[in-house]
Amino acid sequence: MKPLLILFMAAAIILPPDSAAREVQSHGLLFEQWLRDTFFGGYQPKNYTQKWDIPAEANPDHGRIPVNPKAAKHGTPIGLGDALRQFEIDEAFLLIVGFWEQETPAEKRWTNVQTVTVTPEVWARLWHPVTKAALENLNAVIKDKTLSLEEARTRAQAIKSQAPFAEAVIQVNPKIDGSQRRLQCSLRFDDFFNHLAPAASPVPQTKPQVFGVSVPARFESSPRKLSPP
Repeated sequence: MKPLLILFMAAAIILPPDSAAREVQSHGLLFEQWLRDTFFGGYQPKNYTQKWDIPAEANPDHGRIPVNPKAAKHGTPIGLGDALRQFEIDEAFLLIVGFWEQETPAEKRWTNVQTVTVTPEVWARLWHPVTKAALENLNAVIKDKTLSLEEARTRAQAIKSQAPFAEAVIQVNPKIDGSQRRLQCSLRFDDFFNHLAPAASPVPQTKPQVFGVSVPARFESSPRKLSPP
């Protein structure tokens, strides 16, 4: 059995039953697991609702700050997670982003990997001029069960298309369907490089690396299949 497939299976085994949303992001799980095993002593999160995927205490060798691993298709936005939780970040952290492309129907390839230290000041600028009150107001509309799904989507879209959300670098993404009403956020591909990694090139790299260690070139992973809302 291929080593990468074994690693994928290990990542799936540790996935809690209530984390189906994470299971479809197998490429992201694989990337996180490789980072934990390679740089952070094999750290395993106690649960998938904890504040940081890799807390500061599990990062003694690379700044002793929390680590936030992310994976995204090359050229597409980076999903950051719950908007309110991301807005409230007030400490420096490592953002390690792996970009990939679907090379064959069953295999993805890492194309570009970047590791950046994000300070609270820089993070706040990405959110400006959004306030916590504005986020809470939008979140309340999304979660208002007196509104139908269509009504909630329409109102949420109208709010996010205006100031202050339309003026911020970080994008808010209402997720409203039969199984969820959540407010998430993302950072566009170009904005990541312009604001967080201005000295890096967004083009595919020959050998993407993290801390001088090459990321496994390929891994077995089919394209993500989205369920209809």
